[in-house]
Amino acid sequence: MSTVIDTAPYSPFHRRLALACSGGPLLDGYILSIVGVALIGMKPELGLSAAEVSLIGAAALIGMFVGGAVFGVLTDKVGREVMYTADLLVMVACSVASFWATDVWVIVVLRFVLGMAVAADYPIATSLLAEWLPIKDRGRLLGKQIVAWYAGSVLAYVVGYLFLRLGGDGSWRWMLASSALLCGFFLVVRRGSPESPLWLAQHGRGEEAVAVVRKHLGREVTVAELTAGTDDQGGAGGFRELFSPEYRRRTLFCGLFFLCQVAPLFAMLTFGPQILGSFGMPGGTAMDTLGTGVISLVFLVGCYPALRAIDTHGRRPTIIWSFALMIVPLAFLGVWPTAPALLALLALCAYAFLCGGPNVLDWTYPNELFPTRIRATAVGFATSVSRIGAAVGTYLLPLALSGIGIGPTMLIAAGLTAAGWLVCVLWAEETRGAGLQQAADVVRSAPVVGGSEVADRQLASR
Repeated sequence: MSTVIDTAPYSPFHRRLALACSGGPLLDGYILSIVGVALIGMKPELGLSAAEVSLIGAAALIGMFVGGAVFGVLTDKVGREVMYTADLLVMVACSVASFWATDVWVIVVLRFVLGMAVAADYPIATSLLAEWLPIKDRGRLLGKQIVAWYAGSVLAYVVGYLFLRLGGDGSWRWMLASSALLCGFFLVVRRGSPESPLWLAQHGRGEEAVAVVRKHLGREVTVAELTAGTDDQGGAGGFRELFSPEYRRRTLFCGLFFLCQVAPLFAMLTFGPQILGSFGMPGGTAMDTLGTGVISLVFLVGCYPALRAIDTHGRRPTIIWSFALMIVPLAFLGVWPTAPALLALLALCAYAFLCGGPNVLDWTYPNELFPTRIRATAVGFATSVSRIGAAVGTYLLPLALSGIGIGPTMLIAAGLTAAGWLVCVLWAEETRGAGLQQAADVVRSAPVVGGSEVADRQLASR
């Protein structure tokens, strides 16, 4: 990658681009969380069964599985900019249509399409952002994309709480439609966002690449400099290359740690009121909604020390220790299912805070570990795999609460988290301090246990 981009000073352009790219994660957090509150009024009005409640909760996640897989590949083929606003327009249409929905299956279909549109945004926006960022700001700004996710989740619970207080259970239609306003805001913010110069240079559009760097960074660069040090001249591309011997382990790592993290997390955020109700908090009221909003806020707060840790201590130690500590509060609730509601809330808040490590690396790792030609494909694949776990967890959680109880449910969540820890111990790499193309170099494919200093020596020895 060109040193012009690697060493560029952080500017208002980077700030605006980071804000524009945060739209997908923020809308994801909002759309997936607001349905948990809307279900409070939707369930009695539409006469929903437990299975139908689970299906509505999981529909967007299933859509994300499809959308991530399809649109990641497409983004690498046609460019990051082409679909940058189309997905937001789809979100607006589905959000507005949800207001008029009267049939369960219409709601399920709309949620599915919403999920596809949200998942499309991840490979588009995070790849675009990664390919414009200087080294010293890359980890921080990619990590902050998940902060936007939790900001959207917190906002959803605040909005849902206000609708419940002011409009009652019947306000669920307004809750589902409210995401259209956020989509409109980001449509305005994204106007004028440029294409990735790395993608342009790799697809024979060198003059355009040079021009966008000159326009937005105010610096001169050549096409040769933009492609220096990259192995993007060959490769099969798409899923075939993701599972080639060079990238197979990285592909599995990014998908599996993401899956083990979000399977319990999404279920908790979607059905937070029901979980708190299992520990004795009054259910079906504004109080359990507010309690889940507090947990969402702690998820957000926990990202900030993690953002500092990935740049001071490194990616690998941060994610390993975070997963290890996340097991503790889940296991605690599993062995003490009759814990008082306040203590259960504190334990869930501790879990939420400790999730900061893997949270800020969800999109940092797949963007850093793969070259430009398959970067968006990798992000889309990791998102899709994670949503398999999230969809299954979201679908099964209400059934598990009624079938086996809160204790065994929490122990299953602790077991999934332990599996994520093992994946990270075996396969997590250290990419701190490496240029984007250097981080993606397969020469660095062995996990780096000793931190970024070891990574630096590996790169210097090439």
